[in-house]
Amino acid sequence: MTRQELVAQILSKKSYLCVGLDTDPLKIPRHLQSKPDGVLEFNKAIIDATKDHCVSYKINTAFYESQGIKGWEIMEATLAYIPKTHFTIADAKRGDIGNTSSQYAKTFFEVLPFDAVTVAPYMGEDSVRPFLEYINKWTIVLGLTSNAGSFDFQRLSLADMDGKRLYEQVLETTCKWGSPSNLMFVVGATRASDLSDIRKIIPDHFLLVPGVGAQGGSLEEVSKYGLNRDAGLLVNASRAIIFAGGGEDFALAAKKVAVAYQEEMAKYL
Repeated sequence: MTRQELVAQILSKKSYLCVGLDTDPLKIPRHLQSKPDGVLEFNKAIIDATKDHCVSYKINTAFYESQGIKGWEIMEATLAYIPKTHFTIADAKRGDIGNTSSQYAKTFFEVLPFDAVTVAPYMGEDSVRPFLEYINKWTIVLGLTSNAGSFDFQRLSLADMDGKRLYEQVLETTCKWGSPSNLMFVVGATRASDLSDIRKIIPDHFLLVPGVGAQGGSLEEVSKYGLNRDAGLLVNASRAIIFAGGGEDFALAAKKVAVAYQEEMAKYL
C-alpha cells in the first residue's frame, strides 16, 4: 500500500485506528475455545465488526507462532480475510544480520503478504535495509516504546552526542535510511508529550502508536502532539477492542469500542 492510499483511507473514514489482533486463545469467549477453528472464527468476527471504523490491522505474530504450524495457518487465513483496503502490519519485531533479515522480509512481504513489518534497529542499517528494498511495503522501526524497560536503554543520554538520548539518535539516523513513504516508527502512547519532541525530529513520517486503551494512553494527547498534515498516525488498540466483551456478543462489544475511537478521531482530523 502506498502512502497516498493510506492517507486517502484515513481521510475517507475519518479514522486512524489500527486494531491489534493479539488473539490469546485462552481469552476468547468460552463458546469458541472448544472449537477447532475458534481463534480464526473470533478474528473474522472482530474484522467484520470493526472494518468500517478502522484503517489498519496489526497481527502480533507471537500469539500465532506460539501455536506452531496451526498458528501460522490461522495467521495466514486471518491476513487473507482482512479487506485489501486496510493496511496490514506484522508485529514481528525482527532484526538480524542482512542475509537473515532478507529471509524475514521474504516471510512477511511475500509468503505472508503484509503491507508492513515491525523491526528492531539495534544491529544497524544493514539489518534493516533488506526490508526497505521492497516496493510499496513499509518498515516500522522501534523508536520509543512505552514499557517500563524502555528506561534501561532508550532514554539514556549519550556522552559523545552532547547528552542526546539514545532513542533520539535512533530516530535521526534511521530516518535517513528510507523515506516517509516506506518508513514508520513505533512510538508508545503512555508518555504522549514525548511526541512533541519526536515530531521535531521526524515531522513527516507516520507513527504507529500502541498503548492507547488497556495500557492507559490518551487518544486526545497522542492526537494533539502526533498528528501532522497527512494525519501521520496509526493508533493501535488491541485488548480494549477485541476483548471488550467476553460473551457471545463479543463482536458487538468490539464494534462499540471501535466506533467510539473513530468518532473521537474524527474530531481531531
